[in-house]
Amino acid sequence: MTADNPSPAQDHGRAGRNVPVSIASAVVLIALILVTLLVWKTLFMVVVVAAVGVAIWELHRGLAAKGIDVPEQPLMLGGATMVVVAYFWGTPALVTATAVTALGTMLWLLRRGVPGYVQNATAAVFCLVYVPFLGAFVALLLREGGATGFDRYDDGVKAILTFIAVTAASDIGGFVAGVLFGRHPMAPVISPKKSWEGFAGSAVFCVGVGVAMVVWVLDADWWIGVCLGLVAVVMATLGDLCESVIKRDLGVKDMSQVIPGHGGLMDRLDSLLATVAPIWLLLHYLVF
Repeated sequence: MTADNPSPAQDHGRAGRNVPVSIASAVVLIALILVTLLVWKTLFMVVVVAAVGVAIWELHRGLAAKGIDVPEQPLMLGGATMVVVAYFWGTPALVTATAVTALGTMLWLLRRGVPGYVQNATAAVFCLVYVPFLGAFVALLLREGGATGFDRYDDGVKAILTFIAVTAASDIGGFVAGVLFGRHPMAPVISPKKSWEGFAGSAVFCVGVGVAMVVWVLDADWWIGVCLGLVAVVMATLGDLCESVIKRDLGVKDMSQVIPGHGGLMDRLDSLLATVAPIWLLLHYLVF
């Protein structure tokens, strides 16, 4: 195949990705989540901590393209601590660990001297809030069934399954409707492939899955599922747009290539990080 005639395998059409590879990667990730979550939920938190570490590495890598050097070591250590203390001791421990990590990271940067301090410290605190702080709400969701234990079907596990299902429904609904019917761009400067038709598909899928999960899994009122779906679709879309803005500002297409067919881990976590806090708030006060 000559340079003037590139291989058709590189043209993924309106999907914008290699669909078979993307599906295979998604199946592996889902299997990892389900096995750890349903066998022993504390093991699932190890997966969350690992994901936080990889996400921080990706942000460090992306920010470096703009000459911003955030310190990985205190962010990874502090981020892991934030997730762990949130799981075992709840919201007050998470807030305290976040404050200590932010201060510790700023002190760590003092060793580099004055040049670039404000820029690097600001970016480091941004990374801290964006990844481990929001990610720690997964631990708070899991606590709804108790901090530890081997009960694989407690409220915390059901809450996590609901959170993942509703957020995934937004991505799947938006992808399918966007590919089939997408005509009107939602934010062409930020994300040219995102359309209003895709958003409508996300909304329908989210509400449907939200109602199903709330009624059949959480044994709560259907209208809570509607609220859950609407909150999820709005937050997931905003999270995806924010991630697109970050990548465009940094001049990268994907945050990395650690997930075949998807790009970086942050390219998959953007919607999850955006939805987890409001979903925790809604479920905590309306269901549990």
